[in-house]
Amino acid sequence: MRILQVVYAPRLSGAEILAKGLAIQHRESGHDVCITSMQPQLADFDHSRGELAAAGVQCDFPDAPLGRVGRLKHLWRCIRRFRPDIIIAHATLAALYVRLLPGVAPVVYVMHSGSNDFANPKLKWAERMLSHRAKVVVGVSPQNTRDYLREVGPHPCVTVIPNGVDLPRFENAAPAPAFDVSSTSRQIVQLGRYVVDKGHLETIHAFEIVLQHEPDARLVFYGVVESLAYHDMAMNLVHRLNLADRVTLCGPVSNVASILQTSHVFAMPSHMEAHSIGFLEALASGIPVVASRIAAFEFARDFAGVSLVDTMNPSTYARALLDALHAPRSHRALDGYTLRDTAERYLKIAQTVFDGDGIAESLSLHDWQRNESSM
Repeated sequence: MRILQVVYAPRLSGAEILAKGLAIQHRESGHDVCITSMQPQLADFDHSRGELAAAGVQCDFPDAPLGRVGRLKHLWRCIRRFRPDIIIAHATLAALYVRLLPGVAPVVYVMHSGSNDFANPKLKWAERMLSHRAKVVVGVSPQNTRDYLREVGPHPCVTVIPNGVDLPRFENAAPAPAFDVSSTSRQIVQLGRYVVDKGHLETIHAFEIVLQHEPDARLVFYGVVESLAYHDMAMNLVHRLNLADRVTLCGPVSNVASILQTSHVFAMPSHMEAHSIGFLEALASGIPVVASRIAAFEFARDFAGVSLVDTMNPSTYARALLDALHAPRSHRALDGYTLRDTAERYLKIAQTVFDGDGIAESLSLHDWQRNESSM
């Protein structure tokens, strides 16, 4: 098969990292694969693009920012050149644009958002107009699919495919050079875009309490600066609390596996997530994890070394971080959550669509709620 993956902009974010992983897995399975986008590649995606090239995956990204018409033209040119048998479009905007084009290959629309995209009336209207042009609608979490069926209506095939992690990469990673020159320093790391929903401010407040008990501890943030105002807010809080010598705010990194091996605790106080790849990466690495009590993390509640707490409460959050700083690393069975598992599920859908056998009978919101417990 010839499989085209479509993303909005190549960057270090969940949808794009999943697309990269799927592309490499499908290429290794013998399929021709291309990734295209509606906006130019960001610099933080350079390492990922190198991985794609090494695997033999084609990349077709625009060289300059594009307007609405330009995005459609770029996608149309890419589709005509690559001639895909199936298109997997990641996130709502990419899926809407590709379905505006006439006569394209069958489209699989993958919903990645931790929030309800269709709370936006314009997106809801657009999806209702184009819903019939998605052969399959995939949610990375059950909440995605519930939102879709409630807001958009019935669709012939709506299903859930959880994200997956490249298990060998994170289980066997070599430790990165320690960030702090002190060998006694215990490092807490938080990985994620600088946006309010990721909860950086909560971690900083909790870390102030941690330092009262562990004065040698360090806190390091890594991530894409999506909101400069929020990044500045976090930086200002660090200085206001006189934590500048113990807290560092860094940009995006590609050596996540090595950083997780070097660090002692992974913090993830997200207010909302769909099915976080970063969370899965931490689980795979064995690092003790402290995360918020949200539905997206509930599947890991009973895993060794995982603590789900009220991260909006600084003292509760701090106590969990302190406990985790002295906890051992743990092996966690992630059956069903590996990148190979996820890639095989997408490939099965693509093959079924390609063969023209159909996939599922029409589902309603009632049907989904009735069957959700079996997923």
